[in-house]
Amino acid sequence: MKILPFIFVLLLFVGCETIDSGPELTPLEIQSLQTRSFDHSYNVTFRSVVSLFQDLGYIIKSADINTGFIQADGASESDYFLRYFEVETETWQTRATAFVEQIGNRTMVRINFVDSVESSTVFGARDREDIPILDTHIYQNAFEKIGSAIFLREASQ
Repeated sequence: MKILPFIFVLLLFVGCETIDSGPELTPLEIQSLQTRSFDHSYNVTFRSVVSLFQDLGYIIKSADINTGFIQADGASESDYFLRYFEVETETWQTRATAFVEQIGNRTMVRINFVDSVESSTVFGARDREDIPILDTHIYQNAFEKIGSAIFLREASQ
C-alpha cells in the first residue's frame, strides 16, 4: 500500500506541463533589440516614428518633440462572453512608447511594445498585467517602417 501514494505523486508531476518561454534576455540584449540608429535629422526621425505608430493603428496619447518621448495605445479588445455572462471582464491592449534622441550626428530611437491585460469584476476589484513584447520580428518590422517613412519624408523635401 505504500506504493500507491508514490504513484499518485508521480502521476501528478507527469501530468504537469511546463511552458518554456525561451531564454531570459539581459537588459543589454533588450536594449539592443529595441534600439536603432539613423543617419537622419532628429525632426525627420521623430515625425517618422509618430507616423509608424499611426500606420500600425495606434492612437498617439502624447508626442513631445522637445523631450523625444512618444506614447501610443493600440485598439483594445475584450471578451464578449466574459463581458455579458460572467462577473469578470478582461480587456487586452498593446501599448507602445518611443524615445528619440540626437547623439552626435546620429538619431537614436528606442521603441518598447507591451501587451496589457486589464481585468475587473462586478465587485469592483481591478487588476492589470503588463507583458513586455520581446519578439525580434516585431521590432525589425517597426524599424524597417521607420526607415521607409524617413526615406519618403526626405525624398519629398
